[in-house]
Amino acid sequence: MRILIAEDDDNFRTLVAELLAQAGHTPMPEPNGLLAWKRLLREGADMLVTDINMPELDGFGLLRNIRNDEIYRGLPVLMLTVRQLIEDQVAGYETGADDY
Repeated sequence: MRILIAEDDDNFRTLVAELLAQAGHTPMPEPNGLLAWKRLLREGADMLVTDINMPELDGFGLLRNIRNDEIYRGLPVLMLTVRQLIEDQVAGYETGADDY
């Protein structure tokens, strides 16, 4: 499975990519939502794992782009973030995340 990763923290992005690779997936890491969006349009993906707080385009904006896109609106999206407030989780689900 080709999994797009949008995460601005270099260490965490590398860790997620390594874990996914060890599990037999093909990680596609990007340092922000805008670059992840451009890569998705260019190369496609089977799933997205995204942070919320990122420069250029945050995780909510990236998720909105995906859910509004005819081709990728059904892409599974996992929001993986340190934000733990219930309001953040509700916003993630309301924006269209499959899991938080």
